[in-house]
Amino acid sequence: MSLEFLVASTVGVLTAAGIYLCLRGRTFPVVLGLAMLSYAINVFLFAMGRLVVDRPPLYAKGLVDHADPLPQALVLTAIVISFGMTALVVVLSLRTYLETGTDQVDGLVDDQRDEGEA
Repeated sequence: MSLEFLVASTVGVLTAAGIYLCLRGRTFPVVLGLAMLSYAINVFLFAMGRLVVDRPPLYAKGLVDHADPLPQALVLTAIVISFGMTALVVVLSLRTYLETGTDQVDGLVDDQRDEGEA
């Protein structure tokens, strides 16, 4: 089994789990789903730069192959953006919980949801 297959499977599993959690009815799984999606994007961006072992990150004299520094810079930027996004979503979900008294995404308490279905 090759390294590319392992990384591609990891990206697929993280993406599937992130989408599944984002579609849940409560805010905490949605926050975890967004975090998993950002991890999947980070692994994907890092794998974009070709997976090479024992190569310098920048051009070295005498070596023809070197790692591409652009995906590494993109991953660092994506980590900062995803951290800020996760902090914003956590604050928004906490504020919603304090305002509505429930952590349901639609804002309805379980009793109100049962009355609406009847």
